[in-house]
Amino acid sequence: MDALPRIADRSARARSSEFEGIYRAHVAVVTAFFARRCAEPQTVADLTSETFVKAIDSFHTFEVHKGSPRAWLFGIARHVYADHCAAAAHGRHATNRLAAHLTVDDDAIEQLADKIDKQRAGRRLIERWAGLPERDRLAIELVDLVGLSPKEAAAALQTSPGALRVRLSRARARLRKGALKP
Repeated sequence: MDALPRIADRSARARSSEFEGIYRAHVAVVTAFFARRCAEPQTVADLTSETFVKAIDSFHTFEVHKGSPRAWLFGIARHVYADHCAAAAHGRHATNRLAAHLTVDDDAIEQLADKIDKQRAGRRLIERWAGLPERDRLAIELVDLVGLSPKEAAAALQTSPGALRVRLSRARARLRKGALKP
């Protein structure tokens, strides 16, 4: 009877260690995803934090054979950002919704402000793509800016790899023709 709890503890420790590795490997790219969209360091920190809280809560359902950790995290980040935008659109300020998160200290705010500045070019590209449908913009961002493979980006966007390749091709053609905002 005593062996079962020890096996469960080892399994929990292994999963915890696995998640820590995923966190460390991807926190910078998830932060950059939000830094391209938000100018406030506290908001970037809150959205990044919320993404990883949701990830750890659902980590037991993550299946490696269905997609990479990076694609899984971007799928979560996309939903977190959509929720953030919906809350703002409904007149609720994001800080009220995220009030339970820790306050970011001055050094961390400085680091996040630097990351936001480094993502300024990415933000300009996102603004330039404003004429594209949102799923096309996300496809280009995930593949061309984040560096996900088309298969990973398809998993993050919950679409087929073939559909994603079509979206990328059409969106890139529109960008080459200059049909979007300067």
